[in-house]
Amino acid sequence: MAQPHQGGPVAESRGANLWSLIAVHAAKAGRQVAVCDVCAVAVSSVRASGAWVAASSSRGPDFVICVTDLVSEQLAELQLMLGEGPCHDVLDTAAPVLAGDLGDEESSRRWPAFTVEARRAGAAAVFTFPLIIGAIRAGVMGLYRGSPGPLRGPELGDCLLLADAATMLLLDSLGDGGVPAADGHESQLPGPAAHREEIDQATGMLTVQLGVGAAEAFARLRAYAYAQDRRLADVAGDIVARRLRLHPDPAQDH
Repeated sequence: MAQPHQGGPVAESRGANLWSLIAVHAAKAGRQVAVCDVCAVAVSSVRASGAWVAASSSRGPDFVICVTDLVSEQLAELQLMLGEGPCHDVLDTAAPVLAGDLGDEESSRRWPAFTVEARRAGAAAVFTFPLIIGAIRAGVMGLYRGSPGPLRGPELGDCLLLADAATMLLLDSLGDGGVPAADGHESQLPGPAAHREEIDQATGMLTVQLGVGAAEAFARLRAYAYAQDRRLADVAGDIVARRLRLHPDPAQDH
C-alpha cells in the first residue's frame, strides 16, 4: 500500500509508522484497513478525545462515514445540519482549520451556532483537515478535544499524514459503493454512495414539493433534521420512502 505525504526521511519514517498502526488496528478487528482505523490512530496519536470522517460533495460536507464516539457523531452531524463550522471552512480553503479553543471570540464569530452546540456536546477544541487529491475534495477528517489547547508541531504533522491516508481509503470506499463495518465503539456507516444518492434524491423531491431550487430544498432538509434532532441521512430516507413530507409552511411538516 502506498504511504502518505512523502516529505523527506523523517516524514517517510513517521508515515510508515502510522500506516503500521493503522494496519495493526484493522488486524485486531479481523478486517481490511478502513477509514475508521485512521480515525482510531488519529485519536491515540494526537491525544484527541474523538475523531470522524465525512464525505463531501459540491455542497460541502455531505454525510458522515465514520465516528469514534457519540460526541464526534454529534459534531459531524451538527455541521451538516447547520451548514456552518470548521468542516465547511476546510473544504472552502482546502487547508486545515484549527480551532484550539471554541470558547474564544474568533470561533464564536465564525461559527455562532456551531460553537454553542459543540461546547454543549462536550467539545472544547476542534481540528479539521481536508481530504483532497488534486482537484478532488473527497471529504473532511475532524478531531476534537474535551479541553482547549492547540495541536503541537509533531501532532499536526501526524494529522496531515493521517489525512492523506484517510483520503486514499475514503476514495477506495466510495468507489466500492460501501465500507466494511467496524467493531467496538467505532462506527463506520455502510453504503456511503447509497447515502449520497438518497440525500440527492430527497433534495430533488423537495424541489417539487416545496417549489424551490435545489439549494433551498437542501437547506430545508438540513433544518428539519436539526429541529427534529435526527440524522440527515435518516430524514432523507423517510422522504424518499414517502414516510415524511415537508410543506412550504414548516409548521405543517409531519
